[in-house]
Amino acid sequence: MRQLSGVETRLVPGDVVRVLALVSVIVGTWRSGPVATALFLLVLGGTMVPRAIGARTALDVTYSSTILFAAWAAQLDWYVAVSWLDLVVHAVATALIAVLGVRALQVWGVIGAGRPGRELGLLVVGLGALSAVLWELGEWAGNALFDRRIQVGYPDTMGDLAAGLLGSVVAAVVVARRP
Repeated sequence: MRQLSGVETRLVPGDVVRVLALVSVIVGTWRSGPVATALFLLVLGGTMVPRAIGARTALDVTYSSTILFAAWAAQLDWYVAVSWLDLVVHAVATALIAVLGVRALQVWGVIGAGRPGRELGLLVVGLGALSAVLWELGEWAGNALFDRRIQVGYPDTMGDLAAGLLGSVVAAVVVARRP
């Protein structure tokens, strides 16, 4: 294990997913063009967050794999082929984003690490709700400004928001029960 400017440089299991995200930038660009490039660069950046904050392996791999899967599902039209998949991905991804967000706030000293589980649970719900709204704004902007194939619409947006909030509430219950 080496250290470079205080950052641990050994490989961790989540690095495999980060390499896959990097490869996805190249493959996605070749296959689908600039919208895919932007999407996979966003995913690649997102997969760096758990590494930067030293997240536990399970959270790192699960979160990073989920956002990479979500991007490929969009690119390969799996959400069109499997009607319920979009809601499941929104629930799981939003929950993981919220949990990782709370962990990042702890690591960066924004919130104390010794907070009671109920308070952390409320933060998870709040960050999850905010993430769900930002995700939907991103989908709308992508559709309106870049690519009409990005699926949006009132039923889709409301379902995605509800799924994201539900996922965040479930994650909050798990976080609140942890010692």
